[in-house]
This record gives sequence, C-alpha cells and structure tokens, in this order.
Amino acid sequence: MAAAQGHFSDHSNSADETDSAEGNAVPRAFRQAVDGLRSARLRPEIEVDPTRPPQRLAPHAYALEAAVVDGDDDLADGRLVLLHDPAGHDAWQGTFRLVTLVRAELEPEMAADPLLPEVCWSWLTGALEARGLSYGEASGTVTRAGSHYFGGLSDRLPATQIEIRASWSPREGLGGVPDSAAHLAAWCDLLCQVAGLPPSPAGSADTVTGVVSLPQRRGPQQP
Repeated sequence: MAAAQGHFSDHSNSADETDSAEGNAVPRAFRQAVDGLRSARLRPEIEVDPTRPPQRLAPHAYALEAAVVDGDDDLADGRLVLLHDPAGHDAWQGTFRLVTLVRAELEPEMAADPLLPEVCWSWLTGALEARGLSYGEASGTVTRAGSHYFGGLSDRLPATQIEIRASWSPREGLGGVPDSAAHLAAWCDLLCQVAGLPPSPAGSADTVTGVVSLPQRRGPQQP
C-alpha cells in the first residue's frame, strides 16, 4: 500500500510553521487534517498527487488528484479538495468541507442502466458509511454523458462517461479535526467502485460493504 504524499499549496503557509500569540495563517486544525491526508494508506492501484487547490472557496484549501491505474490505463480519476474556514460556515454546519469530482468511462451495458445515477450516489454514501464515518450536509450531482464518433473517428465505439460531483462536511473530532485519512480512503473506495475494481479482500482495511453493485466492469476499453 502507498501513502498519499503532498505539500501545502501556495494558498497556505508551510505545514512546518508553528502557532504564535499573534496567530498563524495556517491553523493547527487544518495542518493536522492535511497531515492526515498525507498519511492515509491506500490501495496499490491508486496513484495520488497534490495539485493546486481552488483559491476562493475558503480561507484554507488543500487538493489531491488521484487515478485508478491498470498498467498504462487510467480506469477512473478524480480530485478531492479539503476546505477549512476557522470561522465556520453556515452551509457546511462546521469548519471543514470536502469537495470532489470523480470521472470514469463506462461500458455500454452499465451506461444503459436506468438506475446508474442512484447507484453511483450510493457508492459515495456507502463508502463513507462502510468506514463508520459521520458526515453531514451531503450534496452533489451525477452526470451521464455519451459520445458518438463520425467521419475519421467512426471506427470508434460509442463511449459514455460518468461524472460525480459532490461535497460533504466531515464530523470534526478532537481539537476540531476530522479524520481526513479515513475520508480520503473512503473517497478512494468510490474511485475503485467507479473504475470497476473488485472489492478488497474480506477483512482488510479497504473492504467496502453495503453499497449497491452494477455488473462487473470488463476492464479498460481500447480506442
């Protein structure tokens, strides 16, 4: 298993800074939450890299990009952003918020399933609940988009992409710090579900139960 690695964005000060009597631009709770992301243990199929976070959503933000990789193929990819506003946010009902985008290309039989949007949303909520995580104010969209090819591209098969955009407020624990490592692991469970990977072996730390399944993916499609 690989640990997620990263660094503080230019939007925030270095994680090595310490609090002072005058205050610090990087609150301790935010630093600890980011440290949790960096220390998360993830499935070996997942590659994680830090990326520049959005600049105007919250006073402090940290972002990761991840992909589910099979050889040279990316089966799914996504972005997870951790937001923090020490003053709190009425819409969040807390001081932290997680925002995500997940994308994957689907086989025709999966794309045609009328329950696909509901199932994909259940993968997110089920992944959080399977790891025993408390959260609130969850919201999002599931979008299914199809592509048909013509002319010089007409030899390509029609393709359908699923896109999940979501956000939720993680429960804040001791010191006002959420279990960010567990939330990252749950988000990676969602990525693996969308990518069509089988669940981790029963009893492992990465096992996810209680989510709805669609037919097993066949693997990456050839262009």
